[in-house]
Amino acid sequence: MGRIFVVELEGRSYRCKFCKTHLALADDLMSRAFHCRRGKAYLFSNAVNITVGELEERAMLSGLHTVADIFCCCCGQIIGWKYESAHEKSQKYKEGKFVLERGRIVDGTDFSTEFYIDSRASMSDAEDA
Repeated sequence: MGRIFVVELEGRSYRCKFCKTHLALADDLMSRAFHCRRGKAYLFSNAVNITVGELEERAMLSGLHTVADIFCCCCGQIIGWKYESAHEKSQKYKEGKFVLERGRIVDGTDFSTEFYIDSRASMSDAEDA
């Protein structure tokens, strides 16, 4: 197997819940109104650091679609699916889009960021020494 090159996204992003690998930008979020067997899901126009599984026909609530499961390229966990083609005209907007399951991703703002706060007393420029 070859070496994995991971794309680091700039800006607010969604990441793999299991290994924190960047998956999609918040700017690429198209809809939060999707559902999967495990709960809520989000539709994205683009996703990175994924591997795409085998194509299959799936009957979904919105009709028959050709989809492929998508996996995190780092830890291999299934994170959602990609719409390859829609059989109904009203669903064509989904083609080439990615659905990430909400229970398998975390928002970049969900992380506790570590930072240093200087707690020593100091004077501002306006104070007399």
